[in-house]
Amino acid sequence: MTFSRYAPHLGATLALGLPLVGSHLARMAIHVADTVMMGWYGVTELAALVIAVSFFNILFFLGMGFGIGVMGVIAAAIARKDEVEVRRAARMALWLSILYGVLVLPAMWYSEPILLAVGQAPEVALLAQDYLRIEGVGLIAVLCQLTLNSYLAAMERTQVVLWITLAGLPLVIVLNWVLIFGNLGAPELGVRGAAIAAVAVQYAGLLAIAAYAAWLPVARKYHLFQRFWRPDRAAIRAVFLLGLPIGLTMVAEGGLFVGSNVMMGWIGTRELAAHGIALQLASLTFMLHLGMSNAATVRVGQAKGRGDALWMRDAGVTVTAVSVVIALLAMAAFELFPRQLVGLYLDAAHPETPAIIELAAGLLFYAGLFQLMDAMQVIGLGLLRGVQDTRVPMVIAAISYWLIGIPVAYGLAFVAGIGPAGLWLGLVAGLTFAAVLLMRRFWRGLARGDWTRAARPV
Repeated sequence: MTFSRYAPHLGATLALGLPLVGSHLARMAIHVADTVMMGWYGVTELAALVIAVSFFNILFFLGMGFGIGVMGVIAAAIARKDEVEVRRAARMALWLSILYGVLVLPAMWYSEPILLAVGQAPEVALLAQDYLRIEGVGLIAVLCQLTLNSYLAAMERTQVVLWITLAGLPLVIVLNWVLIFGNLGAPELGVRGAAIAAVAVQYAGLLAIAAYAAWLPVARKYHLFQRFWRPDRAAIRAVFLLGLPIGLTMVAEGGLFVGSNVMMGWIGTRELAAHGIALQLASLTFMLHLGMSNAATVRVGQAKGRGDALWMRDAGVTVTAVSVVIALLAMAAFELFPRQLVGLYLDAAHPETPAIIELAAGLLFYAGLFQLMDAMQVIGLGLLRGVQDTRVPMVIAAISYWLIGIPVAYGLAFVAGIGPAGLWLGLVAGLTFAAVLLMRRFWRGLARGDWTRAARPV
């Protein structure tokens, strides 16, 4: 086993994965900008933003399965030179994304009672609803953009996705500065200003990537937007059945973190603000692994389309090794520079800043602990999505996060009295269990030849 065997896979994985990593980081940086600027505005507003984004993300996670699910399908179809299946899968994923976004909008409009029912402070719940009533209309744009990202990634055209996403970062910073704080004569809108800025950036990004997908010469033969209004019942059913388990898997994983946000809100507003900062730093490193996971889906999907087990194995080994290196570097950063990282989020002049920095820096120790397991569980999911295996991973995720992660977090935090650290140890437990089972499933299936049988069209 020599490096020369894996070198072509490494080059191809990085060429595909790094722009995806960059686009995920740029997208995350937009949320970081919101959090940092809201942290400068006020602690209660920051807590409201943390809860509102968590609420939004749960609905986003459920709907994103359609856009993510078609990535492996499209990659396999391209490898088989099946132009019709590429168009059918991508177009019906867009249909489902739009329909889903419309259906869940009322939940965001009437979110205050829901947040109060799960124990959030009244002032936090009201501000969070103000944010969600505006940001809710952005969900359709985010889901459709995700689907088009998958469509382009399956064709290994990821660089423009990166540049479009990066362009949104300075735009959202400027809009936040104007609308949150009331600069340049604009009204001071606080959390509502952050929501308006987010929606503007989301729709600008969707229009840009749709225009690119329509223009791209290599994609024109698929006629994605030609007679877009025509339904394809067989394809929409197949994409729904493939994507729904992915969405539920994302909800199970996201629910672990949202559940930790809710429980941290029971402890206190200051603790919730510190938790939000630490979790967002951990989420930044997760974006690196998510980009590699997307690359794994495409590379493995290509191998499935060709029925090439050896190529699939080497591609899987390569992307896993890359993610392990990233995880080790992230662990080092969290353990060596916790206060410096947390301090970027807060106004040094604010009287509560020192206490929040101490709390968040302590939580980063636990964030470092779960880096490797977080990497392996998302890579495992990416590999399995490449072979269009989504139902069993959904069950694994539900067990790992809801039957292990959440109960362990609650038990350690409240029953054992450990507090915030106990919540984070629960995260470690859930992610570890998921990582072991998902990776085990992919590699056992590959050894048995399950993943290289003839791909079934949607």
